[in-house]
Amino acid sequence: MVSRKKFLWQHPAGRWYVRKYLNRRMVYLGRITATEGSAEFDRQYWEIVSGKRAAAKTSWGALIDDMLDTDKWASLSPRYRKDFELVFEYLRDKIGDADVARLSQADIYDAMEKNRHRVRFANYLPTAISMLSKLAIRKRWRKDNPAIDIEPLKVPKARQKPHLPWADWAVEKMREEGEPVPLLIFEIGVGSVQRPGDWVDFQWGDYDGETLKLRQNKTDKPLHLPCTEVLKAALDRTKADLGFAPHPSRHILTRADGSAMDYHAMARVMVRERKRLGLMPYDQHALRYRGVMELAWAGCTDDEIASYSGHTSKAMIIKYAGEARQIVRARQAAAKRK
Repeated sequence: MVSRKKFLWQHPAGRWYVRKYLNRRMVYLGRITATEGSAEFDRQYWEIVSGKRAAAKTSWGALIDDMLDTDKWASLSPRYRKDFELVFEYLRDKIGDADVARLSQADIYDAMEKNRHRVRFANYLPTAISMLSKLAIRKRWRKDNPAIDIEPLKVPKARQKPHLPWADWAVEKMREEGEPVPLLIFEIGVGSVQRPGDWVDFQWGDYDGETLKLRQNKTDKPLHLPCTEVLKAALDRTKADLGFAPHPSRHILTRADGSAMDYHAMARVMVRERKRLGLMPYDQHALRYRGVMELAWAGCTDDEIASYSGHTSKAMIIKYAGEARQIVRARQAAAKRK
């Protein structure tokens, strides 16, 4: 068995890479494709470490490393960086050693087709490649941007399911029968009127007993959100149940061991609870729309709702607030009929 090497790192999916810190930044030197423990595995490792591996100096891996050191990358929101990092990892794996100049538009379409089962990821490929290609053009590694005018994949109609705003009975059922953790997630979703990706970022230092503050991942917009009485009660109850004063940097949504809950862990918690309560038609993304509807029911204007939700476009506000206002007007009309 070949002993563990200093710069060896294994991806959770099982792939082996050689990487090390250069100028305080993690740099991927290459991927090992041989079977772990074999002589070929050992040979590839030392080729990569010694720099003798045959790889283009103007490779995609080198271009990605340069991109991660740019002001443009630093200016992206954490959410977008996370999305791009997944694509960059994919590109390192597939074409990390290939010359940047050799990629064609047909190659991009081929890669998108191979990822058709995950449309959102597939459509991020040309976006990421376009951003990298612009840097390559500035570095004179290629003359054109092959990702321009790439047509995105369309989500199959069978998978185009609109988010269904939580009905009154579904809200009541969750509040009456929900377990503590999913109920807290639920109240944060409805009460903050933010995207699920922002819920997991809330820390106890963001809550002053009356308001929650955040900087939206998607828009980088800072917001101060007055909490509803229901949300305040849920947060205060959670803090009291801890049995100690949480550090300001401790996340509000945590796993059983106290570590921060990420988006995927939160989604799994909500799916289990929705299945248990028979609420599968109502997903966590729709909690934001329920919050918009409640603001509309309270008589808020579209501008007032936008100041709370942080929407940059009023299209979704108009859709769900309009539905809420129609319900109110219909009930008023029905009352007049009696």
